[in-house]
Amino acid sequence: MKISEERAGKIISQKQKIRERYKGINAEMLDVIPALPQEDVYNTSKKLRVGVYARVSTDDPRQTSSYELQKNHYEDVVNRHENWILVKIYADEGISGTSLQHRDAFLEMIADCKAGKLDLIITKTVARFARNVIDCIGIARELSAMNPPIGIIFETENIYTLNRNSEMSLSLIATLAQEESHTKSEIMNASIEMRFRRGIFLTPPLLGYDHDEDGNLVINEEEAKTVRLIFFLYLYGYSTQKIADILTELGRRTKPGNTKWSAGTVLNILQNERSCGDVLARKTFTPNYLDHKSKKNRQYRNQYRQKDHHEPIVTRDDFLAVQQMIYNAKYGNKSILPKLHVIDNGVLYGYVIINPRWSGFHAEDYANASVYVPATENSPADASIKIETHSGEFDLRGYEVARGQYFSHTGKATVTFTKHTIKFNTESIKKFPQCSYVEMLVHPDKKIFSIRSTTKENRNGVQWAKLHEDVFLPRTISGKAFLPTLFTLFEWNTAYRYRLTGHLLQNNTESILIYNLCDTEIFISSDNMNEDALPSSTTPFTTGVKKEIVAYPAEWAANFGENYYAQSKASEITEFLGHPNWNILANGTAVVKEDDLAVTNPTVISDSIKKNNK
Repeated sequence: MKISEERAGKIISQKQKIRERYKGINAEMLDVIPALPQEDVYNTSKKLRVGVYARVSTDDPRQTSSYELQKNHYEDVVNRHENWILVKIYADEGISGTSLQHRDAFLEMIADCKAGKLDLIITKTVARFARNVIDCIGIARELSAMNPPIGIIFETENIYTLNRNSEMSLSLIATLAQEESHTKSEIMNASIEMRFRRGIFLTPPLLGYDHDEDGNLVINEEEAKTVRLIFFLYLYGYSTQKIADILTELGRRTKPGNTKWSAGTVLNILQNERSCGDVLARKTFTPNYLDHKSKKNRQYRNQYRQKDHHEPIVTRDDFLAVQQMIYNAKYGNKSILPKLHVIDNGVLYGYVIINPRWSGFHAEDYANASVYVPATENSPADASIKIETHSGEFDLRGYEVARGQYFSHTGKATVTFTKHTIKFNTESIKKFPQCSYVEMLVHPDKKIFSIRSTTKENRNGVQWAKLHEDVFLPRTISGKAFLPTLFTLFEWNTAYRYRLTGHLLQNNTESILIYNLCDTEIFISSDNMNEDALPSSTTPFTTGVKKEIVAYPAEWAANFGENYYAQSKASEITEFLGHPNWNILANGTAVVKEDDLAVTNPTVISDSIKKNNK
């Protein structure tokens, strides 16, 4: 109790001392040194170097009068003040005020301020100076903080930034100026939207077309010859750079009249839908009215397409084929529009050759291609397994051969798939000695993935091995173009890795490596190990804290492996070994679909190139 009373007494004493101190002293005991009065910028005796900023928002010739009026006005303003010296009128024409980008005169003026060349800036309004709050306030503060400080006079609003009470007014008016730009931007976007909804499109100049007196697109036949040549050269397999070189050599002119072509100019023509008679509106849009940066419109805003808007220069099918080829060029596709090929004879009957550089094929395309050719007498029949035992032999019915996947893979040919890559192990590479390139095939119905040797010249060939110190080592195969399709075809999950064990089958000099897709090991990241992510058809093989969990088909949980006789006479192996005519290197038949693009015949393309390549 005594301690609390002492503490309370100390607090009262401290408060009393503070009260006494703040009573102050007698004012007669202080000498006050007055601050210099703020100099009136309009009636100063000091010489001020003045910079004037003028801006008109468009480069329309009619705006020239606005600029000239501003210029004349501020020359008169400066001349009325005898101590003001006009250094320069900084003028930007045709530039928006919402961003500092491209405002060369404005940036030059700020640089001159920092270099000590100016003491004062005059401009008509806050909106002329900047329609961006951050830019406006930030620059005013930066100039005010310089030594000596530089002020800005906004004539219409009667604001001088070196006045202590100016920032609140400046902030409010700058906000209103910015919002005015925002409102104008919204009105303009709404106007464009209404035009597009009524089929009123913007059609800027494009090689191959002119505008008639009503603004409609009409073919310029002389320019159209160049456009057709560009499309046909690309369909024939030429790169955009090679096409640019050819056009430059021929002296063909771009729309602005240049004879020097670039790959980018060629690509723009190839991707412009107006060449096939269509119009697509709003390919790009400007998400931010402050920075004016355009962005590719990936369905962020409404788009409007009108087919057959005008007369085409190239057919729509040729145009669509070119778009597919452009998309697939990043996967190394340099040929004319490819087709799937299915083997129509021999032991590989019904197998579809995988095109490694084309993303345009879908899972159903492979499935339909497999049954595209009719069966013949040389087509392999489904192999049936007949189990027989002879006198003196062990009857091994009821016995199972444990699956090899449960043991070490040393000495076994395996291949591992991820969503973007395929990699064969060293043992697989050894099955085809001295072979760097292979061709991949798949039978969608039989669930067999197979490999046969090929050469570098084969367009469907992939390099699966590289030579290192006289030894062929596995090489990772990039499969971004086709693996998504295979994952869909195999009903695989792109979040997992899949490993298959293969078998080398030989018949005299012919060899093939086959992998049964039904005997698949699945590697699931521990991050994905939950009830929702685990495939319903699989069961975890191990549990615990691991980087990956191995999973197998759920039906494997009920047994150790295959029946002894079924395993030793597996249908996929029996089918191959029992076939009289392997013909492993059969080329197959091109699959033609009803909905295939009617691309111009290669012969016609070749003749047209020769005709126009003059």
